[in-house]
Amino acid sequence: MADEDKLRDYLKWTVTNLHDTQRQLREVQERGREPIAVVGMGCRLPGGVRGPGDLWELVATGGDAISDFPSDRGWEEAGDYARQGGFVHDAADFDAGFFGISPREALAMDPQQRLLLEVTWEALERAGIDPQTLRGSRTGVFAGAATSGYAAGFAGNSTGAEGYLMTGNAGSVISGRVSYTLGLEGPAVTVDTACSSSLVALHLAVQALRQQECGLALVGGVTVMATAGTFAEFSRQQGLSADGRCRSFSADADGTGWSEGAGVLVVERLSDARRNGHHVLAVVTGTAVNQDGASNGLTAPNGPSQRRVIRAALDSAHLSAADVDVVEAHGTGTTLGDPIEAQAVLSTYGQGRAEPLWLGSLKSNLGHAQQAAGVAGVIKMVQALKHSRLPRTLHADEPTPHVDWSAGNVRLLQEDVDWAVGERPRRAGVSAFGMSGTNAHVIVEDAPAEEPEPVERPEPVVRTDVVAWPVSGRGEALAAQATRLRDQLAAHPAEAADVAWSLATTRSAFEQRAVVLGTGDQLTAGLAALAEGQPAPGVVRGVGAAQGKTVFVFPGQGSQWAGMGRELAAASPVFAARLAECRAALAPYVDVDAALVGELVGADVVQPALWAVMVSLAEVWRAAGVEPDAVVGHSQ
Repeated sequence: MADEDKLRDYLKWTVTNLHDTQRQLREVQERGREPIAVVGMGCRLPGGVRGPGDLWELVATGGDAISDFPSDRGWEEAGDYARQGGFVHDAADFDAGFFGISPREALAMDPQQRLLLEVTWEALERAGIDPQTLRGSRTGVFAGAATSGYAAGFAGNSTGAEGYLMTGNAGSVISGRVSYTLGLEGPAVTVDTACSSSLVALHLAVQALRQQECGLALVGGVTVMATAGTFAEFSRQQGLSADGRCRSFSADADGTGWSEGAGVLVVERLSDARRNGHHVLAVVTGTAVNQDGASNGLTAPNGPSQRRVIRAALDSAHLSAADVDVVEAHGTGTTLGDPIEAQAVLSTYGQGRAEPLWLGSLKSNLGHAQQAAGVAGVIKMVQALKHSRLPRTLHADEPTPHVDWSAGNVRLLQEDVDWAVGERPRRAGVSAFGMSGTNAHVIVEDAPAEEPEPVERPEPVVRTDVVAWPVSGRGEALAAQATRLRDQLAAHPAEAADVAWSLATTRSAFEQRAVVLGTGDQLTAGLAALAEGQPAPGVVRGVGAAQGKTVFVFPGQGSQWAGMGRELAAASPVFAARLAECRAALAPYVDVDAALVGELVGADVVQPALWAVMVSLAEVWRAAGVEPDAVVGHSQ
């Protein structure tokens, strides 16, 4: 019997361990497949694009962002037959003081470092995350970037930049600068696989999140052309479009058109996004990266490798080709690359499907943004999901004859197409193929719907129509911040209370501060006055301490007035509840009701009444989240 008992116990132990092992294995597998949520986006691109909304406006209206060479880069003699492209004309502008960077160091910094810092900050704020709250967190930075040539401008004359040129122009510091400035302690990686860099960076970020190497990731790419060397080299190879425009998959394609810019995504595991209360714009379900290997030339694309990377991304997402509606293509507008890419799409996505696979390219609007091209395509597709519309690809009236378009059910986006929500999630593939031979493909889709949980709204601290809009900035930026807020609200009106909440909880508080108080038109007028630097009723300005403590001061006799606290008790449930407790405590000794609503005379009435009001006011501040570091009382 003893042996049977031992055997029985051993079998129970074995079964229990087996169940635990199976559970742990399922958790690992699920974590490895968990969708990655896009919770914030930022970009700076040609055509005056300063955010995802501007990018959508550009593509939705068929905008063309190609322009002449910048006038501030000394390119007057540059180029051969191509003298246009897509440029961020204000790339030299940088508020160094905002990031705590000295003017000397800012001068030595590659503009790509500066631009990525700005766009990263903007992406975080659009995600509703105060960038300053990430200090010390395991947030990763994955940036696609390459050498811009900026350091060459200091050859023989580095006056004012000594000691900063190495870090200011090192590729590794492009990602490291973001981590250092924000105090992030997750992995920081700069990726250079040429034109596929930002999608490769996204692939690495997805892996890092799923393996829990970081909890949040900032991922994207940046290119700023400090010299015209790229134009000169490709002009000699006859690889550039004569007018700088990418005619993606068009019969008129005559070469690529160089462009620049930056794009950043804020991404985290979907479960974390839900738990953190972040609005999910879309999810990344599949990514894949591979290499051309020995193609027919060092920089020539390889069709079989492109097909393999697409299939690998679909496998990663556990999808079939028919589950994807559209591909945002690499589409550089070259007579060599476009046909190879189109044939790869036709042989993968174009087979065995009832509905057509739509094919388009952002490069037709703003040129080839190089290391930022892939992430810009992702932002375009996320915006297309939001607006339920696939914008047309420019210059594609006549598809290239070098492609057998009958080989699969693929159609060019020659016109806008509605992208309505259906029975399954809408999905887009985004491709990027690097000159290095490194290929990347990413699949993004609708954010999964979630059952809204009933929310018990807490009682407001104070019931009032008056709203407070806090605005802050560094240096002279306060008025500029007010101007941006005013312009944003003029273009996109919002509830005053929602604006107040967002300003108070999702924006960093800087030294120069102001609060606009009022209702309706009073808020608008106060904001306009703040933007213009003018005094106005309901506008309070001041300077906040970077570090400080809070003290509650209870004043003594002399601060009372008749009817004190009556209106606040009617407007604030918190104040009224605490006041009721004070009344109950004092009832055996003094008629507090009479003291609060009548004439305050005599120390036996005034002091208990003041005590009740001050204790109740303190509770109002605490309910609003203000906890004292110290309390200064009074003899009463």
